[in-house]
Amino acid sequence: MSDQGQGDAIVMRRYGPPAVLQLERVTLPALADGDIRVRSLASAVNHSDLEIRVGTWRIRGDDPFPYVPGLEVVGEVVATGAAVSDFRIGDRIITMMQGFGGVRAERPGGYATFATMPAATAAPVSADLDVHAVAALGLASVTAFEGLRKLGSLDGRRIAVTGAAGGVGSAAIGIARAQGADVVAIVSRTSQADYVSGLGAVDAVDADAVAAGALGEASLDGILDTVAGAGFGAYVAALRSGATLCLVGSVGGHHVAFDTDYLYDVTLTGYSTESLDSAALRRAMASITDYLRRGVLVPPAYTLFALRDAAAAHEALERHGVQGRILLVPPE
Repeated sequence: MSDQGQGDAIVMRRYGPPAVLQLERVTLPALADGDIRVRSLASAVNHSDLEIRVGTWRIRGDDPFPYVPGLEVVGEVVATGAAVSDFRIGDRIITMMQGFGGVRAERPGGYATFATMPAATAAPVSADLDVHAVAALGLASVTAFEGLRKLGSLDGRRIAVTGAAGGVGSAAIGIARAQGADVVAIVSRTSQADYVSGLGAVDAVDADAVAAGALGEASLDGILDTVAGAGFGAYVAALRSGATLCLVGSVGGHHVAFDTDYLYDVTLTGYSTESLDSAALRRAMASITDYLRRGVLVPPAYTLFALRDAAAAHEALERHGVQGRILLVPPE
């Protein structure tokens, strides 16, 4: 590491617009016996980061600032605590959630040149995999993987993914296809149809058409919903008997309405990575990276921003100016 325990980080000192994200020189936290320190290779930007930045989701604690955002990072180990045996210097890892950034903010997040964490909260990443592809999958793919598990076996089933051109949706298409499902991608713009088809979707349907009934009734064996909002009632109506809808996000709005007559033989459930632990992370990443290595999972599109341009990255995500994911990349 450089400058005897210092690095650069994006720091928030108050809630507000993207301009509150400022690059600062910071002192790295002390390395405990069970910790590892990594040099960041890429840190993905999540919608949760936007909600935290504006203050919709408040950081826990009476005085949460200064605060380093970032729920995840892919990095290379540069130091290990005395009790660490499962990682060595030079290994690549991924970590996410589990008090890393986020509202829990038990330690500084991933918008930084270096990150420090308990080794138990990290999963190994093979050096033969493309770093940016793994980072683009990252938390979005783990959310998709765990949410899809709620739908049961996917082999031979027809499911829908909402918000399909976004980070979680993009990952979900590929993971569901790898598990044998036919995926209907629900997109916010018809111009996104070619992109989701390239990820493996068998059909793409505009969200406005879905809200107007384009899916019909009892047409799907499951739905992974990243959106909620106005289309939720149509999603519920499209579930076949015995089908499950798993909600993993609500970028379209937290308030939903649906006809309760459709609920008698379907399951509505949800998943949040706030419950993610080390075992689940390592299980999910083992499957996801295996799919990636075998070529059955196409990583989402991604756009690179320099770490210092985190504010511009937030602006791009807020205006829905990207497909797939945004990655912050520190200087080499």
